[in-house]
Amino acid sequence: MRARVIYNPVSGREQITKYLVAILRILEEAGYETSTYETTPEPRSAAKEATRAALEGFELIVAAGGDGTVSEVINGISNLPKRPLIGIIPAGTTNDLARSLKIPRGDLLEAAKVIAKGQAIPMDVGKANDKYFVNIAAGGYLSDITYGIPPRLKGAFGYLAYLIKGAEKLLLVKPIKMRIEHEAGVFVGEASMYFVALTKSVGGIENIDPYMLMGNGLFTLFIIKTASIFEILQILGMIIQNGKHITHPKVEYIHTSFVTAESLDQQPLLLNLDGEFGGTGPVTFRNLHQHIRILGNTTDYASPAELNNHTAKLLKEIANLEK
Repeated sequence: MRARVIYNPVSGREQITKYLVAILRILEEAGYETSTYETTPEPRSAAKEATRAALEGFELIVAAGGDGTVSEVINGISNLPKRPLIGIIPAGTTNDLARSLKIPRGDLLEAAKVIAKGQAIPMDVGKANDKYFVNIAAGGYLSDITYGIPPRLKGAFGYLAYLIKGAEKLLLVKPIKMRIEHEAGVFVGEASMYFVALTKSVGGIENIDPYMLMGNGLFTLFIIKTASIFEILQILGMIIQNGKHITHPKVEYIHTSFVTAESLDQQPLLLNLDGEFGGTGPVTFRNLHQHIRILGNTTDYASPAELNNHTAKLLKEIANLEK
């Protein structure tokens, strides 16, 4: 079997290059004939290489870098009829997908050992118009936090840079009149932002949907129906503390296989896809059920038996949470 390691040399304060030989040794001992590709500043460098490697028949593509590198690799293979396994060596600031898949984030060699172990997890992929995402899409205010920070600041301050930028943006939040359609109906009204999630971890917070089952064919849709700083902070606090944000009166919480979103006033809905800018216009999200397989270290995903029981369990747990 052949593996292609696509790595970002500047991720993780340039730690990947330091450990690259040891990572290759771990993969080769697991039976992979392994080669590497170093990404460049050229747009979509990782995506283009992922497409090329997949078309050449590589059985495994490893994305070594931050969430942006992972997202590019997934975009590079998601439109292909035959898609290789994906491995992740997380070396970014938040590493949300790795966090959800229980891939070690502080030790690159331990992450490589997870790939060598070979536990393939079937993952849904979101398609937003003609682009793909595997963790989260967000629209409205605060959606530009992750791509609005210069890489140099992220490298120097890490997660603190996101907190500082978020605090700064909260002061600018205003309501936007939106129209958002989903399986359960249509929302038309003022909101500050919406989220379309495929995993539980967003921006380093691991409890965005306490009842999500990865790979079940459904997005978790949140609509934040307030622009009040106090209410937004209250909702964030509930996410971090106990997951009861899903019952907050200013939060719409829905599971759906599709979402359409558009602004009904002059304020554009800036779109964030896995931490990268995704455009401003109206968008349609479709869930591509178990479209790819990613090597991880968790059992928290949808097997056929879990799919059958998940809806009833979800309704019961939410009812208990509302008491």
